[in-house]
Amino acid sequence: MARALIFPGQGSQAVGMGKALAERFPQARAVFDEVDAALRQNLSSLMFEGPAEELTLTANAQPALMAASLAALRVLEAERGLELSRDVACVAGHSLGEYAALAAAGSLTISDAARLLRIRGEAMQRAVAPGAGAMAALIGAEIETAHAIAEEAADGEICDVANDNGGGQVVLSGHKAAVERAVAIAQGRGIKRAVMLNVSAPFHCRLMAPAAEAMRAALAEVALRAPAVPLYANVTAAPVSDPAAIRDNLVAQVTGTVRWRESVAAMADAGADRFHEIGSGKVLTGLVKRIAPGATASAVGTPDDVAAFAP
Repeated sequence: MARALIFPGQGSQAVGMGKALAERFPQARAVFDEVDAALRQNLSSLMFEGPAEELTLTANAQPALMAASLAALRVLEAERGLELSRDVACVAGHSLGEYAALAAAGSLTISDAARLLRIRGEAMQRAVAPGAGAMAALIGAEIETAHAIAEEAADGEICDVANDNGGGQVVLSGHKAAVERAVAIAQGRGIKRAVMLNVSAPFHCRLMAPAAEAMRAALAEVALRAPAVPLYANVTAAPVSDPAAIRDNLVAQVTGTVRWRESVAAMADAGADRFHEIGSGKVLTGLVKRIAPGATASAVGTPDDVAAFAP
């Protein structure tokens, strides 16, 4: 029996996330206070009260999701006796969730993670002019088919596989016209569903190269320690503990594919059979159940979830 903690990415944010934890547990409130201080912004008020359109802005959503995850983790530690180095075999996070996973495992401080995610969100938003890029989800497509569709659709532009989420869900990213061509090709090939996504920028593709360079510079200024347990990295789908390799992976992750399906499968192959999604939402919980059907998966983001958690 081995436990893995996983941390959600952008799209899982919701007004009110973390509020009940902050009201009931001082450990959660302390996390939100630390993030507010690090960013010199009352981000927790935006998380708890909205407005939703401001919370959804990339530069706010990324540190907010990390804060919600670390608040839930601190409450699990205080209320349920969870000790990461003793009770957890490995950690992983989806895209920005990788920063939450590293903070959970002691590789980054919460303050540094918040500041890095603010830089990351702003840099991603600046990397591509509004309307120039797009993303699309292919539902019912396997990764090999998605790569072939992306290559055919590119036609001299960029169309990359951004997320291999598992369960037949693959996300493409790149120039808007190329992604639109990919949707048309997918529909013509009988893919169950191919839809454009309502996103503010084309994440995890080569158009994000300026943001990757911004993160290279930002990460060079931050202390990274070896995590208490291995991190399964998005770009390699393999465990890593070396701080230099983690730093390189975080830079590569900005333009690279989030290999979530392979990451979960690798954790399961290594013995992880209990997955806990820490923070806002249940997106990863659903994906784990499709990728590793022999494993259990649950979400921990509310006081009731904490009470139900089996240490």
